[in-house]
Amino acid sequence: MQLLLVGISYRTAPVELRERLDFQARGVADALRALALRGSAREAVVVSTCNRAELYVACDEAAATRQDLVHFVSDFNGVAPDEIAPHVYDVIDLDVARHLFRVAAGLDSLVMGEPQILGQVKEAHTSATEARTAGPVLNRLFHTSFAVGKRVRTETGLGSGAVSVSYAAVALARKIFGDLSGRNVVVIGAGEMGTLTAVHMKSQAVRHVTIVSRTMAHAARTAEAIGGASAAPWEELDAVLGATDIVITATGAAAPILTRAHIEAVMRPRRNRPLFIIDIAMPRDVEAAAGEIEQVFLYNIDDLQATVRENLARRASEVAGAETIVNEEVGKFGAWFRSRAAIPTIVALRERFEAIRRAELERLDFKLSSLQPEARARVDEITHLLIEKLLLTPTEQLKSLSDADTVGAYAEALTRLFGLAEPEERPNVESFARNRPPRRRA
Repeated sequence: MQLLLVGISYRTAPVELRERLDFQARGVADALRALALRGSAREAVVVSTCNRAELYVACDEAAATRQDLVHFVSDFNGVAPDEIAPHVYDVIDLDVARHLFRVAAGLDSLVMGEPQILGQVKEAHTSATEARTAGPVLNRLFHTSFAVGKRVRTETGLGSGAVSVSYAAVALARKIFGDLSGRNVVVIGAGEMGTLTAVHMKSQAVRHVTIVSRTMAHAARTAEAIGGASAAPWEELDAVLGATDIVITATGAAAPILTRAHIEAVMRPRRNRPLFIIDIAMPRDVEAAAGEIEQVFLYNIDDLQATVRENLARRASEVAGAETIVNEEVGKFGAWFRSRAAIPTIVALRERFEAIRRAELERLDFKLSSLQPEARARVDEITHLLIEKLLLTPTEQLKSLSDADTVGAYAEALTRLFGLAEPEERPNVESFARNRPPRRRA
């Protein structure tokens, strides 16, 4: 059994191609079912985000499966293989584990340490579990990746601090107000950055978001895009400002739309209630002097970008600690993964000993027939425990072997010594999807 990863990401493919290879848009569950029908993989998980499309599989032969996975990506998304091939990367076995652990930790993200990816990895595994395409190997792999992500976030500062302008705005607002729930937000202008900042504010359970624009139709469209927001006409700007707590300005005006005098007029009836203004327009929408007014907290895009740079530098210093955690967990997973090579021999050895035990009990049945049922059950229990005791050390020793050649040598020796059945003579103990169609034969 081998692990194989085939994928594309922001590191290898332009956004135009990534948009065409979006398993999420076409249905991850459908992709998993279609992949299972091909029969080249024993287990499969599809991770699909705006920055990556990755297929994680457990298979018999990685080299042959890789080619089939590339064709699957092509067939499912309707993109020619020669368009995909130059952008594909693939890794096998423990390099798959290392890659996934780094992804879950935020080390392989466009924005270092971003928190969303761990949730997306968990969703991918959940989809595979529901589709019954995740078996013992990928279950262990993905659950370990969840633990890696949690360790990195708990034991390092890799995910601390806002590293986008929109997140920095939210972080600053929380410093001023603490809990943002129940706060009102106004977005002046219908720009992309203002809208994105409003979306992040909304994720903090603010009470309401209002969009104000010189063109009411633009305001209405932006409000609809945010979801649960409302639009207000430009003529009502002062009234809206008087009732809000947080203002995001993102217009294309050539001169400030909010002067010091304007803000002073807005603040008079507020009875010392603070007003947080995020000016992310260029040129600026708010006169710098407005920030001198008591209880007015004014930040422009340079302030936010400075915060972002500081946080990025802080995160960079945490990378070494995060990589150490990844290495530790790859080592642990590797020991488990290598030990699986011994499982067929362990199973065969236990089956052999159990067969001998049962045969001897049957042979001695006439001598045991005079025993009470409780006594016979006790004999059965004692002989079973003896077998368990005898096999405990050999089982642990086989599982602890880290070298594949040594495992093979031990397995061959045990097979010869105890006359064990060859692997192909026994049922496949690693089957993971009982309802999966039969595998295609080459």
